[in-house]
Amino acid sequence: MTNKIVVVDGLGNLRSVAQALRAAAPEADILVSNKLEDIDAADRIVLPGQGAMRDCMRSLRESGAEEALLRAVKNRPVMGVCVGEQMLFDESEENEGTPGLGLLPGRVVRFQLDGKLQSDGSRFKVPQMGWNRVRQTRAHPLWEGVEDGSYFYFVHSYYAAPEQASDTIGEADYGGMYTCAVARDNLVATQFHPEKSAAAGLRLYRNFINWKP
Repeated sequence: MTNKIVVVDGLGNLRSVAQALRAAAPEADILVSNKLEDIDAADRIVLPGQGAMRDCMRSLRESGAEEALLRAVKNRPVMGVCVGEQMLFDESEENEGTPGLGLLPGRVVRFQLDGKLQSDGSRFKVPQMGWNRVRQTRAHPLWEGVEDGSYFYFVHSYYAAPEQASDTIGEADYGGMYTCAVARDNLVATQFHPEKSAAAGLRLYRNFINWKP
């Protein structure tokens, strides 16, 4: 049986996400779309996002994809990536407050690193751009075959702060530990970009495609 995966359109970074999913699972049927009928027919959904969360939420709502996505999360695997992870939460402090989808309790906050220095004496830069280690805080099928402490690629100024610690499955250190991967029921999401994270990132996508929550 073909695994039909829809990458939700209109939220940025779509081509590289779709290419990575095809590389991770050549046998899967990967479609980039924001059409309700395509999302409704998908076996699983990937929600990417780049730029401002407000713009991503507007695109999702104006296309009508939000309605289909909220139906999908009731019984199908959904994976958020970067701003796609942030959108799963109640709200973001970006743009003086931006409502999210409210699927996970918590807020999205900005790095507060003024005056903090890195180990080499340089100042922390916001956004964080580059490779960082991810510590797996609890077991999850997303981590199968991925070594704890593996490097993944990040580009972000904001990160999700879940209300419930049990929703966190991965943390990274950038001026302090923060949540960079979350999971609950049939939802998983990462702040980092698996599609830019070489073999470990492809393994994460393959694990999502094979996941049976």
